[in-house]
Amino acid sequence: MTEETGALAESPVKPAIAWLQEQGFAPEVLGEDHLGVPMVKVARENLLPLAAALYAYGFNYLMCQCGYDDGPGADLVSMYHFARLTDHAERPEELRIKVFLPRHDPRCPSVYWIWPTADWQERETFDMYGIVYEGHPNLKRILMPEDWVGYPMRKDYITPDFYELQDAY
Repeated sequence: MTEETGALAESPVKPAIAWLQEQGFAPEVLGEDHLGVPMVKVARENLLPLAAALYAYGFNYLMCQCGYDDGPGADLVSMYHFARLTDHAERPEELRIKVFLPRHDPRCPSVYWIWPTADWQERETFDMYGIVYEGHPNLKRILMPEDWVGYPMRKDYITPDFYELQDAY
């Protein structure tokens, strides 16, 4: 807050967000996290064009892809954390994208073809939250058995009373 007006000071628009706006994208800016990384909300139909534009801008590293559940009955979220690694940079530029997906239709395009490191990360998010990454070359369970029913990290998941033990030698 500024002392003269008592109002919150406007934070400057980060370079990547300004560049996206210049290119005609209109992501909803969600603010910054506790480390100052800007976060934007993107509709699932705009994810691939925006991701390709970010790659062209220089975001060459997908640091993390994960999912989370906003709560029982609320949206599921697919989150991407990108970094722009360059030579002689004191600190890489970072950007976080969130795609909010309806629980009854949790489909999202895969960014595997832009950042191959999304392979196992999208598979884990599929396995734990049930978000289907369309276009993923090998979307199948990675942590749970293939015949597991449900998605254990969803907040409305009901834990079964009985677990069948697998043969473990």
